[in-house]
Amino acid sequence: MKDNLLRDRGGESEKITINLGYVDLGRIDVLVREGCYSNRSDFIRTAIRNQLTAEAEAVKQSIVRHMLDLGLRDYSRAELESLKAAGERVHIKVVGLARIASDVTPELALATIESITVLGALQASAELKSALAERIR
Repeated sequence: MKDNLLRDRGGESEKITINLGYVDLGRIDVLVREGCYSNRSDFIRTAIRNQLTAEAEAVKQSIVRHMLDLGLRDYSRAELESLKAAGERVHIKVVGLARIASDVTPELALATIESITVLGALQASAELKSALAERIR
């Protein structure tokens, strides 16, 4: 398990959409108006981080149990070509961000990537994602 945690930095985040009830939304707006948070997103990020901190041990145990890489994991063309030359295949298992280099061809990916499990985000070309669609869990 790698311990290179991703931090929330521009360009290294994923946009999500949530639905909230009007009362909850209004309560958030009260806190924003009172200056407790700069905006709704600030409140939601803080609430999520607080919950993740509270559940940190359960997350850690699951990562260890499932042998997942934590943080950012890049897969380069050279790394995949090396696997191919050795007759090996990889199971990509990441919590955070998995990136497959833009110069990796669908043929190379299919020859070397057995499966992909990403809890977070996978960055790869549309062509690669399409070619690996049946291997993405």
